Amino acid sequence: MDYKALIREVPDFPKKGISFKDITTVLKDGPALRQVTDELAHHFAPLKPDLIVGAESRGFLLGAPLAYKMGCGFVVVRKPGKLPAKVAKVSYQLEYGEDSLEIHLDSIKPGQRVLVVDDLLATGGTMAATAKLIQELQGSIVGFAFLIELDDLKGREKLKPYEVFSLVHYEGD
Repeated sequence: MDYKALIREVPDFPKKGISFKDITTVLKDGPALRQVTDELAHHFAPLKPDLIVGAESRGFLLGAPLAYKMGCGFVVVRKPGKLPAKVAKVSYQLEYGEDSLEIHLDSIKPGQRVLVVDDLLATGGTMAATAKLIQELQGSIVGFAFLIELDDLKGREKLKPYEVFSLVHYEGD
């Protein structure tokens, strides 16, 4: 399936010079959403994850159906103040400033095999922070799954030595 043909590109969003990759056009296409889920599940099935971790918020949209397909539990990583129980928190640098992510302390048991899912890999900062949270809870990361990867931003370099798999690649965006 040609996912690029389904992904809507919105120029100058959220700011001038950015070409936003909108996956809502993939999500609303039932066969496309099923194929994305099936392809990611097929790729990562040999690694036998126990849990899928989805990063806020589009990671939830891809991660939950993937967890269902793979028979795994699903765990959310959220912005601060969104989770009701005790959390682990990590702060990380953005291009302009700092951000933080949180995960429930009881969401991952030591040694559980974790697959991290998000819609898009850009610079890798959010995913590296998510990896730190999982490691803090003593989870074992088996890989990172994305619908889209912006190759020129070299985000996968921040995720070494983990398996990184993306269905669609863009260069020069």
